[in-house]
Amino acid sequence: MKYIINLMLVFFGLALVSAQKFSVEGTVKDFHDKTALQNVTVLIGKYSAKTDNTGNFRLEEIPAGNYTLVASHPDCESYSQSINVKSNLHLSISLEHHINEIEAVTVHGNHKNNWTMIVKTLDKSDIEKNVTENLGNLLSKISGVSTLKTGNNIAKPIIHGLYGSRISILNNGVKLAEQEWGIEHAPNVDINNFQHIDVVKGAAALKYGTDAIGGVVVLEPEIFPKKDTLKGSVNLSGISNGRGISTDVDIAKVWENGWAVKSTGSIMKLGDLSAPQYNLKNTGKDFSSFSFTLQNNSYKKGISFDYYLTNQNLGILRDSHVHSPGDYAKAMYRDVPLYSGDFSYDINNPRQLIEHHIEKVSAFNRFESIGKLSATYSFQYNHRQEFDIRRTAELDKVPSLDLALTTHQLNVNDLLEREHWSLETGIDALYQNNYSDPITEARRLIPNYDKLSAGAYSIFKYKITPHLNAEAGARFDYNFYDATKWYDKSDWQRYYADIFPQFYVRTYGNRVLTRPKLDYHNFSYNAGLEYHPSDSFNLKFNYARLARTPNPAELFSDGLHHSAAIIERGNMNITNEDSHQFNLVADAKFNVLEGLEISVNPYFFMTKNFINQVPNGVLQNTQAGAFPVWLYQQIDAKMYGLDLDVDLKISNNVTYKGNMSYVHGQDLTNDVPLIFMMPLNLNNSLQFNFEKWNHLYLNIENKTVLHQNRYPIMDLTYQDYNADGELVNKTLDFSSTPPAYTLWNVQAGFDITQHLTMGLQINNVLNTEYRDYMNRMRYFAYELGRSFILNFRYKF
Repeated sequence: MKYIINLMLVFFGLALVSAQKFSVEGTVKDFHDKTALQNVTVLIGKYSAKTDNTGNFRLEEIPAGNYTLVASHPDCESYSQSINVKSNLHLSISLEHHINEIEAVTVHGNHKNNWTMIVKTLDKSDIEKNVTENLGNLLSKISGVSTLKTGNNIAKPIIHGLYGSRISILNNGVKLAEQEWGIEHAPNVDINNFQHIDVVKGAAALKYGTDAIGGVVVLEPEIFPKKDTLKGSVNLSGISNGRGISTDVDIAKVWENGWAVKSTGSIMKLGDLSAPQYNLKNTGKDFSSFSFTLQNNSYKKGISFDYYLTNQNLGILRDSHVHSPGDYAKAMYRDVPLYSGDFSYDINNPRQLIEHHIEKVSAFNRFESIGKLSATYSFQYNHRQEFDIRRTAELDKVPSLDLALTTHQLNVNDLLEREHWSLETGIDALYQNNYSDPITEARRLIPNYDKLSAGAYSIFKYKITPHLNAEAGARFDYNFYDATKWYDKSDWQRYYADIFPQFYVRTYGNRVLTRPKLDYHNFSYNAGLEYHPSDSFNLKFNYARLARTPNPAELFSDGLHHSAAIIERGNMNITNEDSHQFNLVADAKFNVLEGLEISVNPYFFMTKNFINQVPNGVLQNTQAGAFPVWLYQQIDAKMYGLDLDVDLKISNNVTYKGNMSYVHGQDLTNDVPLIFMMPLNLNNSLQFNFEKWNHLYLNIENKTVLHQNRYPIMDLTYQDYNADGELVNKTLDFSSTPPAYTLWNVQAGFDITQHLTMGLQINNVLNTEYRDYMNRMRYFAYELGRSFILNFRYKF
């Protein structure tokens, strides 16, 4: 009987416990920045609740027992855990928010939390509509960005008047390491590899290095959706000016588990380009590229293997290379170039042959405590050959310049984000070797050298109020050069023997062998504020103080730069640049018509020891011909300017877009204007879009570039015979700038089928004759005449 009573007590006790009900409450936060997440659905059995604006949830009357808790949100990966409800519970749940950064290919990941950086973007539609352009010409559509050109096929981006080593270009997170110091060295990239291209104006992005005084060009590839799919596209373009053809193909296979593989390839062939009234001899282009990526990415972790290859064979206008000073003067003053000739696909000397490889492996992992830790290692190989018109047919086949640049880079970065602040820290390391092949049988313009560099940076961002953000960053860099350099004995004794006796190795005839070993220490910092009181107004201010190390060309160049058609002289006495920059941008939206957006960006730079390359006024006659001499010198300089963007939506189908850019540069040391400052320019376009009519679009663009009336006087002097056969000094106007010009361009396109689209572009519709101050070939020929570009793209 006692046993039965005890059994009944246990039974009723269990029944009493099972009949008990408890509450389950908790908080749901972002995994990485710990911000509260609203509208998260929390499900326990048949019971559910949603989090409020503080991230809290509560479920009442949950019977005791074992359950699976599931928390879900549209922008998060679902979370689940087993719980045993036997008392009131309080839970803390972390969700991996922003999973849409992986799922949506339109999200610009680098825009997230950029705060005081000034970023302008060209998206995939901009790239596809200008698929045959090079990177420099494409970027010139952004206010404040222009190009320094050597003909039309070679274009270097200029941001706020700065170019070359002062602009960093990132190819999928890898800083391009090429011979970027050259005036006529175009970036080795294929724009078709990327989903969008971002331009960071100014020096706010310290994580990219202190070389980026002018700004950073960020080339971002596609972010793949996490689903099983096979996708790709094929594009075919025909180009009338140059009678060329271009094709690019890409194909990607993606799996739901995060794995993805993609490959792309491009080929372009152009013959001689043409001005409105004549052919431009030897201006053809052969271009090819290939890329491959294999990756597995989720929000929490990822790994990627990438490879990029570009090959370019670029002709240089034949009239820029002549035999004597007198011929040089005639080439500048001729109405029609001497070598205009008949059209040809041949690319003869002078020309450039460039091959560039990038191999990269990168990985990241997000940790709840220390944030997102990422690492990238890359290897680059850049082989540049420049061919000149030489004395014999045998030498014509040998490059006059043959440089092989090998670069190893490593970056380790940690990003820790919390609700009101974030801290990003990182280290960079680089080893670089440049080999100048003596097979050229010509003086080495750039010597053999090794470069070692290391940098460390830290960037702190803080949300002072919901409408006010602040940031501050600091960076330290160390750079070391170990070069092997030959000097003429007279030059060594005149300029360096007393200053750098420790670099002397030996004398051989009238040449001196030296071993310069130079190191540089740079400390840079910036601070910025962002004020956004409403969705209609945003104000950003950034101050940066940067020190830039001189590049090898500025230090060591010595001789004829063949494809640039100039003689360059470096200066080993050059020291670090010391720059102070102020950038302000105001973005405003107004309820005018369908909507008006205005962006204004004034800026001001002051630089001590600014490294400037200018002609020294001498047209030197050599065995290879007559060429101007350009020297590197250090000055104090100031620059200021203004970018203006206007976007007015007139109706649902019609939009006006306009921008204006102006930059003023002054050499304070010599009290003269800085060379190669972009003239005031204005761009206006009307864009018509009719989604219901097979996505028909029509863009009419007008571009006006005013006369640059601020330039240094740098006329060339040379000796030539007069009419009486006497050898006399003559002067050549190398300073005057071309007059203003206006161009009209048209773009149109529509969907032929669901998968096939057609586009037509007409550049220089009126076939206007003009010369561009920012093109170094302006001395010898007009710019390109009218060009029709027809392209068909098939997507699957």
